[in-house]
Amino acid sequence: MTVVALDLRPRRSVLYLPGSNARALDKARTLPCDAVVLDLEDSVAPDAKESARDMVVAALTAGGFGRREVVVRVNALSTPWGEADLEALARVAPDAVLVPKITDAGDLARYDQRLADAPAPTRLWAMIETCRCLFHLDAIAGLAAGTRLAAFVLGANDLAKEMRAELGPDRAPIQAALTLIVAAARAHGLAVLDAVFNALEDASGLETECRQGRAFGFDGKTLIHPSQIDAANRVFSPSAEQLAWAQGVVDAFADPANTGRGVLRVQGQMTELLHLAQAQRTLAVAQAIG
Repeated sequence: MTVVALDLRPRRSVLYLPGSNARALDKARTLPCDAVVLDLEDSVAPDAKESARDMVVAALTAGGFGRREVVVRVNALSTPWGEADLEALARVAPDAVLVPKITDAGDLARYDQRLADAPAPTRLWAMIETCRCLFHLDAIAGLAAGTRLAAFVLGANDLAKEMRAELGPDRAPIQAALTLIVAAARAHGLAVLDAVFNALEDASGLETECRQGRAFGFDGKTLIHPSQIDAANRVFSPSAEQLAWAQGVVDAFADPANTGRGVLRVQGQMTELLHLAQAQRTLAVAQAIG
């Protein structure tokens, strides 16, 4: 059996679903997304927080999500519900717990400590959505070496609100943040996911933003509606042209005639060993997607 490395697990499409909606929890088991985030935070009203937690725990206990990665976004520890969310999830072991509004490394470490009794496979994902955390990204990502931290998730709506920025189609006010978030994640071996796209009826805008996110280096996109899944899956999958290039590079370096050579001409382009590593990863991603 081929074992897929953790950082190659497909996360092209990661769909938020309200934990208070029983129908949505059932539907999560049938959708063609790579991961679902069962939300206890923003999409759940204060008077429904406890019942939503119970519903999510029941859904995780029942299982049936297939290959989909199941993540739960909890309420912040600074709220009346955060501690109880983490205590409950430590018992039912989702694939990951997504924590909101991280500010610095110490903040993230507190969440990791609260999950000390959770099974080892349960990972920690961090929302990157505050101005302060942008100046602590390397320290936060560096915790991956000794904690459950496995992914960054951009929260552009909250970040833009805190910055008082106005985001247009090119997201110009936060492009520097996009670069820093991806760079910090890659420096420490984390997965990194782009923010949601709010305009549900704008299919062209969604496609454009997915392509921008891929160009910046994100692994996939968080989504707010099932209708957005196909676009994210398509854009964040290697294209036929990319796969053909990758296979050509791998084949060229595997040719005995090229043994010991560090630079080759492949499909009319100068190709080095760094391109071989990129090509191998592209093929591994395609295999993981299946």
